[in-house]
Amino acid sequence: MTAFEAVIGLEVHVELLTQTKLFCSCSTDFGAAPNTQVCPICLGLPGGNTPRLNKKAVAYAIKTALALNCQVAQEITFDRKNYFYADLPNGYQITQHFHPMGKKGFLPVNVAEKTKNIGIHQVHLEEDAGKMFHVGDILSSPFSRVDFNRASVPLVEIVTEPDLRTAEEARLFLQKLRNTLLYIGISDCKMEEGSLRCDANISLRPLGSKELGVKTELKNMNSFRAVYRGIEYEIERQTGILQEGGTVIPETRHWDEEIGATKSMREKLSESYRYFPDPVLLPLKTDTKWLEEILYSIPELPDSRYKRFTEDYGLPPYDAEVLTSSRDLADYYEQALQTYPEHKNLSNWIMSELMGLLNANNMEITACKVEPPELGDLLKLIDQGTISGKIAKTVFEEMFTTGEKPEKIIREKGLTQISDEETLLKIVDTVVTAHPGSVEDYHNGKNKALGFLVGQVMKETKGQANPRLVNKLLQKKLSN
Repeated sequence: MTAFEAVIGLEVHVELLTQTKLFCSCSTDFGAAPNTQVCPICLGLPGGNTPRLNKKAVAYAIKTALALNCQVAQEITFDRKNYFYADLPNGYQITQHFHPMGKKGFLPVNVAEKTKNIGIHQVHLEEDAGKMFHVGDILSSPFSRVDFNRASVPLVEIVTEPDLRTAEEARLFLQKLRNTLLYIGISDCKMEEGSLRCDANISLRPLGSKELGVKTELKNMNSFRAVYRGIEYEIERQTGILQEGGTVIPETRHWDEEIGATKSMREKLSESYRYFPDPVLLPLKTDTKWLEEILYSIPELPDSRYKRFTEDYGLPPYDAEVLTSSRDLADYYEQALQTYPEHKNLSNWIMSELMGLLNANNMEITACKVEPPELGDLLKLIDQGTISGKIAKTVFEEMFTTGEKPEKIIREKGLTQISDEETLLKIVDTVVTAHPGSVEDYHNGKNKALGFLVGQVMKETKGQANPRLVNKLLQKKLSN
C-alpha cells in the first residue's frame, strides 16, 4: 500500500486594529447592529465619494511583513479581484495581486524540539467582504442574510508556502503567528469574533515524490482545535480515496464542527479570477524614513524574548516558553522583576498561583487587579519571614479579588507570621505532651512523625507559625 505525505499551505486573514475601514470613515467596532456601520463607499453605491486609503492600515500591513521577515514592496498598488458573491457589494474586492506588501518571508516554528522555518509566500493588504448569516446549515439554507458592517474592514492576508506536513505543524504555526501578531499590536486576533480566520489548502502525494497532488481548500475553521481536526480529517479522507484507487476532486470544503467532518461546498474547476489594477487608487511610494519608523516600532518578538529569558534570567525553557507566550504576560513578569529580582521564584508564582487564578476566572492578565510591584512586595514578605508561603497564597487570593496591597490585608486580618521562639515553644510543648504516640514513633526512627507534629503546631497557630522555626524547636525538644 502506497504511503502518502500531506502538503499543506495556509491562508490567514487578520483583521487590523484600526478604528475606521480601509477606504472610508465607517467604524470597525465589533458587535454593532447589522448594516449600521456602512456608507455609500463601503456599500459600493453609485455616486459615492472617492475612496481614501487608511494610512494606519498600510502601516500595520508593512509592520506585519517586516515581523515575518518579508521583503517589503517599494511601491504600494491595489488591484480589483472580480467575482460575484452576495457579500461583495462592489462586485469586486480591492486587494494586492500583482505587487503584494511583502513576500519571501518566513516564521520559525518549534516542531518536535527542532526549529522549522515556514515560508511566507506573501503578505498583502485587502478589504473584507460582508458577513453572511445562513438559516440552518450553510449547504442547505433556504435563504441567507448579509451584514455589510464588515465590508471594507482592513485585512492582511498571510499566505504560507506549502511547507507544512501535518495538522500539528499547522496548529503550531498558527499559534506562533497569532502570538507574533499580538506582540506587534496590529490585531486582537480573536478567532471567535472573526478577526483571525484561517483557510487551508491540502493535498497528498506519494512519500518521496516532489510532484504536488490535487488540493482541496478547507474553510470555516474558527479555532486552533478546528484547524487541527479539520486538516486531520481531510488528510484521512484523501488518503482513503487514493488508497482505493480513486481521484481527489479539486474543491472547496466546509468544516462542520458538530459532526467532525468536512463537506463539499463547490468544485474548484478554475481559480482564474479577473484581476486588473484599480483605476481609482493610485500607486503609493514607500518613504524610507517612514519604513524605518515602522521597523523601529516593532517590539522585541517572542523568539528573541525567549532567548533572553533563558540566557539572561536563567529560566528553564518551559518557564521561558510559557512567560513569552503572551506579550502582556512577559511584560508583567519583567515589571515584577523590578521589585523582586528572584527570577525563578517569581516565575513559579506567576505560572502557578497567578495563572491558576486567571484560568479559573477566565481572565486575561490585562484584567488582573494585582499590579506587578505588589506581587513583588508579597514575595518579599515571604523571604523576610513576615508571612509563610501558605499564608501568602491566602493573601494573594484576597489581592486578586480586591486589588488591595499585601501589607494592608496582612494587617487587617492579623496574618503576620509568628516567629517569636518563646511563644512557639509553649505551643510545641503542648503538642508534644498531647501526642505521646507520635513522639515515640519519632524516637523509633519514623521521620513522618515529625511532619505530623509540625502540622499540629501549624494547626494550633492557624498556619501563622514560622515552619522552619517550628521544625527547629521540635527537633530540639525531641532530642532531649
